[in-house]
Amino acid sequence: MTARVSQELLDVVDFEDRVTGVKMRGEVHAQGLMHRAVHILVFNSAGQLFLQKRSMTKDESPGQWDTSAAGHVDSGETYLKCAVRELAEELGIETDSRPQLMFHVAPCHANGMEHIDVYRCSFDGELHLQAEEIDDGKWLSEDQVDELASDIDGNLTDIFRVIWLRYRRL
Repeated sequence: MTARVSQELLDVVDFEDRVTGVKMRGEVHAQGLMHRAVHILVFNSAGQLFLQKRSMTKDESPGQWDTSAAGHVDSGETYLKCAVRELAEELGIETDSRPQLMFHVAPCHANGMEHIDVYRCSFDGELHLQAEEIDDGKWLSEDQVDELASDIDGNLTDIFRVIWLRYRRL
């Protein structure tokens, strides 16, 4: 784990996404408290989605395929600022175009009690994967992602499967 993760301060929130306190990331997860996160789907102009393979050193879902970029919303940070930050940190995408908010996923035990805003953006440049977070990555057509999502052993994170199935219903 990087020093940033071990010292992450997160806003604790209620079911209406109102801040009720601030705690360290480890405490939030250990106590199953509601908090905020973002997931970003990055598509290229060919309509392919970039999936990242989570590092084997991650404390949650190591080695599984996940959304293009994702992360916790830091205390006091907006969802959008977090999405822009995560794109830069994890994929090296620094762009003036804002990710587009697609939908919100309510907190539940299956998603770690996270309020999640899901964004979409387009990018055709070179990606620079953050080695501490990502072991590999690949571009897949929507049909290929559908196939992975339908395979219970497709090695996808649970939350990515939820996000993808909801995305496909839009």
